[in-house]
Amino acid sequence: MEFIDNLPPMDLMRSEKMTFVQLIIPVESAHRAVSYLGELGLLQFRDLNADKSPFQRTFVNQVKRCGEMARKLRFFKDQVSKAGLISSAHPDLQPDIELEELEIQLSEHEHELLEMNSNSEKLRQTYNELLEFKMVLQKASGFLVSSKSHAVVEERELDETAYSKDRYVETASLLEQEMGPGPSNQSGLRFVSGIICKSKALRFERMLFRATRGNMLFNQATADEHIMDPVSTEMIEKTVFVVFFSGEQAKTKILKICEAFGANCYPVPEDMTKQRQITREVLARLSELEATLDAGIRHRNKALSSIGFHLMKWMNMVRREKAVYDTLNMLNFDVTKKCLVGEGWCPIFAKPQIQEALQRATFDSNSQVGIIFHVMDAVESPPTYFRTNRFTNAFQEIVDAYGVARYQEANPAVYTVITFPFLFAVMFGDWGHGICLLLGALVLIARESKLSSQKLGSFMEMLFGGRYVLLLMSLFSIYCGLIYNEFFSVPYHIFGGSAYKCRDATCSNANTVGLIKYQDTYPFGVDPSWRGSRSELPFLNSLKMKMSILLGVTQMNLGIVLSYFNARFFGSSLDIRYQFVPQVIFLNSLFGYLSLLIIIKWCTGSQADLYHVMIYMFLSPTDNLGENQLFWGQRPLQIILLLLALIAVPWMLFPKPFILKKLHSERFQGRTYGILGTSEMDLEVEPDSARQHHEEFNFSEIFVHQMIHSIEFVLGAVSNTASYLRLWALSLAHSELSTVFYEKVLLLAWGYNNIVIRMVGLAVFAFATAFILLMMETLSAFLHALRLHWVEFQNKFYHGDGYKFRPFSFASLIDDED
Repeated sequence: MEFIDNLPPMDLMRSEKMTFVQLIIPVESAHRAVSYLGELGLLQFRDLNADKSPFQRTFVNQVKRCGEMARKLRFFKDQVSKAGLISSAHPDLQPDIELEELEIQLSEHEHELLEMNSNSEKLRQTYNELLEFKMVLQKASGFLVSSKSHAVVEERELDETAYSKDRYVETASLLEQEMGPGPSNQSGLRFVSGIICKSKALRFERMLFRATRGNMLFNQATADEHIMDPVSTEMIEKTVFVVFFSGEQAKTKILKICEAFGANCYPVPEDMTKQRQITREVLARLSELEATLDAGIRHRNKALSSIGFHLMKWMNMVRREKAVYDTLNMLNFDVTKKCLVGEGWCPIFAKPQIQEALQRATFDSNSQVGIIFHVMDAVESPPTYFRTNRFTNAFQEIVDAYGVARYQEANPAVYTVITFPFLFAVMFGDWGHGICLLLGALVLIARESKLSSQKLGSFMEMLFGGRYVLLLMSLFSIYCGLIYNEFFSVPYHIFGGSAYKCRDATCSNANTVGLIKYQDTYPFGVDPSWRGSRSELPFLNSLKMKMSILLGVTQMNLGIVLSYFNARFFGSSLDIRYQFVPQVIFLNSLFGYLSLLIIIKWCTGSQADLYHVMIYMFLSPTDNLGENQLFWGQRPLQIILLLLALIAVPWMLFPKPFILKKLHSERFQGRTYGILGTSEMDLEVEPDSARQHHEEFNFSEIFVHQMIHSIEFVLGAVSNTASYLRLWALSLAHSELSTVFYEKVLLLAWGYNNIVIRMVGLAVFAFATAFILLMMETLSAFLHALRLHWVEFQNKFYHGDGYKFRPFSFASLIDDED
């Protein structure tokens, strides 16, 4: 025991030791102190104003100002991206500016941009109207006027005109009949010309037809140019129309319908001379507006480029300032209103760094009074903080997804680094597939610096985050694939020749005639001669099933041993005596004994039936084992182990609740304070209620909890051991799927003397390997390995009811923004 106590602490095994601290900060140095602590990122503040709403806090106005500045910066970012400009990702050389000065600058820039946008929108609206007018003039003149010769040839009656398919020609003839060189008659034919979105043209025509009861003629032509919407900046396709009608009521209806459909109407004179004159004026104004718009866009882009150069720096500055004021709102004023009082958690190793940062803040703010930093006692449990690196972070995340470790509890991630990829590989073992995964992991690691700075999709981000998990999974898959001797399901004589040969010289088919062993056993992994033999499946099933049980019992024992180290660390002798010891006895009396039988059978080559041995160990423990006896003294050993397993159940269930009750009653008689402090408090009391729970003791609740825990362990010992058989099942499924794709797809296609069939077979084999075996099977094995760790391994010792250490850090603000 002394040797164990003297061992150096293992990294990641226990969370960092935390301490509860109080800060008393003068008002004049509060902002700078919190800023320096944010840069350090090692202090988690506690909210001392949790009972107040955000609007009742001290620095609410500063938070509102920062929020308003953040809104303006988002507006600038949106404008820069719409303009197709790129904001500078590198910090500029501009000296630091104060928040008040930045606020003034942002207001000026916003006012300038809004004014430019407003002017640009108005100019664009005028330009669009002139452009539409030009297109209406061009298209409508074709409907209204035609040459005299054309009019003579095409002159017809009004009824014929109304129902003619050739609208362009017939309408012009009809108008020349009705219109003279002078103005139209009041009772004659009139027209309305304009332009409308092409998507609305059909509905517009139907509505006009119904409103006028068919007493109108609708002509349309697609506009030559697209019109840009000034709001959405999208190019819209439009259609020019001319509606011929008669009567004042029809005109009123048509104009109302045009307004409802958003159609713009433009007056087109009947006189050709006037049309040409108006067209020239429109073209002249369009050219002027184009020049004005281009100048405006250049000026706006210049202003946006200037903003974009400083945008990232400004956004980071505002984000930091808002975070500082949000943190200051978690602090309380003392009675003199001259100091702010804050409380929080920090790792013990970080105390000198925090003190140095606070001293720097006092010096830089020219404060006459220093910042007081002292350690306090805390009632609640400290947060959990593990210092991880790029390699261990992914494994820690796997554990934290189940639950964050209780403060100073043994961390499963230390063992998960090896056991998780290994159990994955047991199910996935194929060194060909492992090499494919290894190449993918190496690509992600080689491009680590580039990918870490890019915005990745959700799937790619998850894959990149687990690149080192993928690396170990691939390496262990290659190792297990060499043991199974499978390369895309094909065995190879890598480590020498086979130990088996044909029964005699006339043997033509070793798979059917049979094999005999003629030399030493194949040195590493499964002998390739088992492949395709009659006994292949029974042999591999037996091997993988027994191996799964051995791995499962080993890992469950590891979990129980870790519960011992937890109990020893927290000084809980009750847990060691009445939880750890009976659990070890129960599990190993049954399944530890089964593992021993498997190893003895492998070593001796015995033909004993282990199913029979284990079943009759319970049904008839005193009967003679006969041919199923593996070693001398097996029957009395089985009786002893069975009795130990039976004794272990009440040993787990009864002593602990009664001892706790006795300790509690003695506490009120004033005798055994020390025992109570080291037992009850560490065993049954949650750390966040340690001080309050001394006054309460509900025996029935504790007894029921212990009974549930005992029953769960006893039943779980059976079900968890059976659960590890998934290692055998998934390994078999992976191997059989690989064999099917190899034999029934690739070899079948290669049997044809046709290059097309061979290429198709190769493509199908590659597709099945990539998407089914390398993606779906990888995900399946990953999830099953995850379940084995979360349920079968961690439930033996891991509470997982802690909460993460979340320090105030500017670096985490940038990560959250990304």
